[in-house]
Amino acid sequence: MKKILLLGANGQIGHELRRSLSAQGTIIPANRTGLLPEGTPCEVADFDHPEYLPALLERHRPGIVVNAAAFTAVDRAEEYVDAACRANAEAPALLAGYCSEHGIPLIHYSSDYVFDGTGDRPYREEDPASPLGVYGASKRAGEVAILESGAPGVILRTSWVYGAYGSNFLLTMLRQARASAELRVVSDQRGTPTPAQLIADVTAEIVAAHPDTQGILHLAAGGETSWHGFAEAILAGAHRRGLIPRLPRVLPVTSSDYPARASRPAYSRLDTGKLEALLGRPMPAWETGLEAVLDHIPPDLPLDSM
Repeated sequence: MKKILLLGANGQIGHELRRSLSAQGTIIPANRTGLLPEGTPCEVADFDHPEYLPALLERHRPGIVVNAAAFTAVDRAEEYVDAACRANAEAPALLAGYCSEHGIPLIHYSSDYVFDGTGDRPYREEDPASPLGVYGASKRAGEVAILESGAPGVILRTSWVYGAYGSNFLLTMLRQARASAELRVVSDQRGTPTPAQLIADVTAEIVAAHPDTQGILHLAAGGETSWHGFAEAILAGAHRRGLIPRLPRVLPVTSSDYPARASRPAYSRLDTGKLEALLGRPMPAWETGLEAVLDHIPPDLPLDSM
């Protein structure tokens, strides 16, 4: 079986990839601390020090590299520009250089934030990138570096990632709903909530059935909503399952009512037609994905695990 170097193995997507890729090869997990959340040791891959990545690659000589590591703190990226660029551009460039030299596939994840959100239809892979802030610009720089390297493999752009593990909007809503009877959520940003589980499962399918896939593909659930609509759906589903004691009011607010250091795209739905043609089926609706994720959250999940 091939060796799969999985970078960012402790994140939302990385956590699910450890499950979905297990049948495709021997997984070598790596993260910044060298320790998985359950306490299992793993390889160290600190993307704030990308200069150490070539030694890791040479030591293991993997048959495929899957990069789920990134600097994802959108607002912090405006202040820590160099750190965001090291993790999201320099590190992927080093990985791509190695993969190009050795002819091994690289799977890398990018973001809807490479677009400015002024469009009026779902963004296609070939639409011009025009990021609004440092995070989106650094992710786009990583894309360009990979494409220019000639490394085989695929860049999967996704959006509004969440899951039953890690730090994300869904778990934040559950935590806040347990503490408050009224929540305020932005209603003028639209996109598609996409479960980490779906991203991981599609990744495994590409590895197994479409290993020669090249370039950029958009990977997101079907349909669209606002953060406010997503929050209402999360809380309604959570209340039905007994995950929260009461159903809070969710008040819609505008982005200007909820100031943030970094600007967000107002519309960032991704067109998944190319991926659907490759797989031979449509992506499931975001509502379907949400129900599946909520089914995996235990009613006694402690607040401090979120």
